[in-house]
Amino acid sequence: MTPAIELTNVTKIYRRYTGRQFSTLKSALLQRSLMRDLQPSETFPALTDVSFTVPKGSTYGVIGRNGSGKSTALKLVAGITKPTGGVVRVDGRISALIELGAGFHPEISGRENVFINGIMLGLTKRQIQERFDEIVEFAELREFIDAPVKTYSSGMYMRLGFAVAIHVDPDVLLVDEVLAVGDEGFTHKCLDKFSEFRRRGKTILLVTHSLNLVERFCDEALWLDAGRAQTHGDPKRVVGAYLTAVEQGEEQLMVETTARAVESAAPPGADVPQPQDLTTNMFQATEGRWGSREIEITDVVLRDAAGQPSHVFHSGEPLSIVLRLRAKQPTDDVVFGIGVFNAEGVCCYGTNTFIEEMNPAALNGDAEATFAIDALDLVEGTYKLDAAVHKRDGYPYDYHRLLYTFRVKSRTHDVGIYRPRHKWTFSSNVQFLQRDDRSGS
Repeated sequence: MTPAIELTNVTKIYRRYTGRQFSTLKSALLQRSLMRDLQPSETFPALTDVSFTVPKGSTYGVIGRNGSGKSTALKLVAGITKPTGGVVRVDGRISALIELGAGFHPEISGRENVFINGIMLGLTKRQIQERFDEIVEFAELREFIDAPVKTYSSGMYMRLGFAVAIHVDPDVLLVDEVLAVGDEGFTHKCLDKFSEFRRRGKTILLVTHSLNLVERFCDEALWLDAGRAQTHGDPKRVVGAYLTAVEQGEEQLMVETTARAVESAAPPGADVPQPQDLTTNMFQATEGRWGSREIEITDVVLRDAAGQPSHVFHSGEPLSIVLRLRAKQPTDDVVFGIGVFNAEGVCCYGTNTFIEEMNPAALNGDAEATFAIDALDLVEGTYKLDAAVHKRDGYPYDYHRLLYTFRVKSRTHDVGIYRPRHKWTFSSNVQFLQRDDRSGS
């Protein structure tokens, strides 16, 4: 295995802005160090002891949260910045799709900027002339190529920068979240160009939030978190580990959100809406809690397929909502209700035991009620939950409005609210490429 890119124990430390700054470069040099005498609180480690190797001809993906050090790693490979410690080695000509159009001058035309930017990226004037028409055609800017760049939209600007960089014909291509430079058609052109690079045995280092792209496109992947390498290797395994960590973080966020909502809800003795008001305003009510507390909801627990408390679920998985209750006096007039709302406050589903023709007979003391959903067929998003116990006429014992937050995850990014179970069938003359065929693998 011949490495095209190799990082060995690389650390990159940036200086935070504080009141203790050097007034001039001369004063910094006279003190002989820009970093040595700084306190830990005055520095920020963007990368810490990171090592990875990208073999020649392979496509390597780097994933992680915002601020995890992905772009810093790419800039070190590109030579835009230098490591504080460790060694960065690159074999071959580099083209970096990082800060597209960084060298463009706004006052001169796109044509002139193509030549200037191409020379900055290592091409000769003759090479640029040979590739000029292809660059302009790829950027979809033939009508505007002689207009000043300052008249371009941001999308036009980025497309031209992408087109120049991609036609440098490098040995190593560095890509940092540049697939948002155009519409869907242009994105497919970019992916086709990457696929062409792969077929020609070029090396690609890709930084992206598109996990599907990493799984489809990359031979190996690296997960960075807070500047440290967490795991690397098979893309599906790395993406799976990353998603698990993301879900754990989301779980904690949902727990905290729910705890704050419940804590700030109305205390016992708050005003009780009249039955007709509750019915009329059921879907207009704001977040809160109300009721007489003659029967009190002491806890609401969401459980996953394994019966464990959770606030993050996958579309199509089971969900159980457990209501824990305490009745101060025996009663035979009790109804349990559940409502699910999306983040915009749209009711996705609501029901109660009286609607479902369960006539109450008795309730006394501590009790539990479980609402079990076999398959949570909702699209990806954040949802809120209503939990209620009331009389048959609507008089509320304890109504929890939008106090419980949970999240539904899905690798399929469809739209709407409800995701019905479905399948597609086609006649024999309708064909589709497999995902891997589109990526050239």
